[in-house]
Amino acid sequence: MEYIDKIKSPEDVKKLDKKDLPKLAEECRQVLIDTVSKNGGHLASNLGVVELTIALHRVFNSPNDKIIWDVGHQCYTHKLLTGRYDEFGTLRREKGLSGFSKPSESEHDIFYSGHSSVSISEALGIAISNSLSNDKNTTVAVIGDGALTGGLAYEALNNAGRVGKRLIVILNDNEMSISKNVGSVARYLAVVRSTPRYYRLKANTENLLNHIPLIGKRLSSLIFKIKTRFKNFMYKSTFFEDLGFRYMGPIDGHNIDQLCEALETAKMVKSVPVLLHINTTKGKGYDFAENNPSEFHGVSEFNINTGEPNYSGTNFSEEFGNLLCDMASKDKRICAVTAAMALGTGLKKFSEEYPDRFFDVGIAEEHAVTFSSGLARGGSVPVFAVYSTFLQRCFDQLVHDGTMQKLHMIIAVDRAGFVGEDGISHQGILDASFLNSIPEITVYSPSSYSELRHCFVLGIYHSDNVVAVRYPRGEEKNEPEEYAIRNDNYSVYGNPQAKNVIITYGRIFSHAVSACDRLNEQGKDFCVLKLTRIKPIDNDAVEFVTHCNNAAFFEEGIKNGGIAETFVSMLMENGYKGTYRINAVENEFVEHAPVSRLYGKYKLDADGIYGVCLEI
Repeated sequence: MEYIDKIKSPEDVKKLDKKDLPKLAEECRQVLIDTVSKNGGHLASNLGVVELTIALHRVFNSPNDKIIWDVGHQCYTHKLLTGRYDEFGTLRREKGLSGFSKPSESEHDIFYSGHSSVSISEALGIAISNSLSNDKNTTVAVIGDGALTGGLAYEALNNAGRVGKRLIVILNDNEMSISKNVGSVARYLAVVRSTPRYYRLKANTENLLNHIPLIGKRLSSLIFKIKTRFKNFMYKSTFFEDLGFRYMGPIDGHNIDQLCEALETAKMVKSVPVLLHINTTKGKGYDFAENNPSEFHGVSEFNINTGEPNYSGTNFSEEFGNLLCDMASKDKRICAVTAAMALGTGLKKFSEEYPDRFFDVGIAEEHAVTFSSGLARGGSVPVFAVYSTFLQRCFDQLVHDGTMQKLHMIIAVDRAGFVGEDGISHQGILDASFLNSIPEITVYSPSSYSELRHCFVLGIYHSDNVVAVRYPRGEEKNEPEEYAIRNDNYSVYGNPQAKNVIITYGRIFSHAVSACDRLNEQGKDFCVLKLTRIKPIDNDAVEFVTHCNNAAFFEEGIKNGGIAETFVSMLMENGYKGTYRINAVENEFVEHAPVSRLYGKYKLDADGIYGVCLEI
């Protein structure tokens, strides 16, 4: 590498000659492709913002000037240019660099950013705080057009335009044109209006006109109105200016010179916030990613030469998608809803086979739940597929617009439990706890593909309120061929007369079975009670445990408010006289690491369960 290995801080980017910047961009892309092919991660979005990131660090002085990424998964080049090139090979590895921006990792990362549409709100808060303390530094929010499908971004835009503080919002438009331009003249004018020379000329002209006695201000106002009408004719959109922003663009997001000039111009605007609209190509520089940006949004390890993933096998998401298609073929009431995650949640096939019953609402999870309540009220059976981490945004809607209304909808909670390298913002460790607090909701946690199917049948055809079916990332685990299924709600593996019992649910059931077998070989007399319906807990399951001497709970989720605590409370009310132990995630967030390593850390693998129970 000729340039990138010499970049130790943004100051080194500023020292480079302009003619060397395209080569730096090329080297950045090569590092991104090489690293993500080995470690997995977000590729297409990062390839699209290479030139923008270089321009940002040429023009602004991070970390005094605050650059906020929305979502933080597009900040890989930012990491490379802020002193983390030598560590970049550890990206998404245990104890290595995070796949998102992370303040504890670098002073140049202002917020941990794993969820969408938050950057403008955060940036506005900093801008106002700067104003209060007379801090002249600039705050920049970089937001993709996809994030503008989230309502929080519009709340922030509306507020920022009214407040009128020094703030730059960069709209990275890589999939759709927010404001249609008309031909080469419009494109030329967009570039001209984004240069410091134009801005200085404009400011000086306005100042000169305003000083002409009697007619100056009226003449300035007239010229402004004529210019505005002409601009509206050319661009057909004044949405951002109507909100109170100074709009600039759209300009080529892969032209570093144009980007630097536009950013310098935006810096000169102090009285109103600026929205700089740039056009980029998602996946830029890697043909496979350019041609299939959705496929290369978030990827596992892949072959650089073919673009093919190194692992291909079935998983819970795919099984869910196939199952829903099968059920929809027999029941025309069934609809599928997603929040911009059709591919990730396994709904691509459904979208192709039943397009009239498939609804992608964008990155708007709150709307998805309330929209689903409307579908349910109209007689449809909506199934909203959402990652556990994003379901956190929907708590009020689940309560107020779902269960309180007694509406029948299904929430397919994908990636419940540990998700591994995606890390702290994406671990699905909270859903069981917060769903557990909602009255009248039913929650299932299947441990296998066959149980997944059974739980959806129960949810769709044997319930009249909100039902959540939560399942993990990845493939099913090996389970015993035969064990006693007591009913739809729980089952028992091993000797049902055993005086010691392991209670668990979800995919760690397989680990519990292995541990139970080893314990029994040691003469410890254990069985496993596996919950399938975790909310409400079956009273017969509680009764079963009441007769045991020792109970050990293992939960792949947060302990506070979790299923184990509820079960123990019911045990105590039932007069339980034995001992119990709860093994779950204590009051903490879970950092990124392979799922197997997290199981070991939290004693949820076979060895961990065996070790804990051996002490009983």
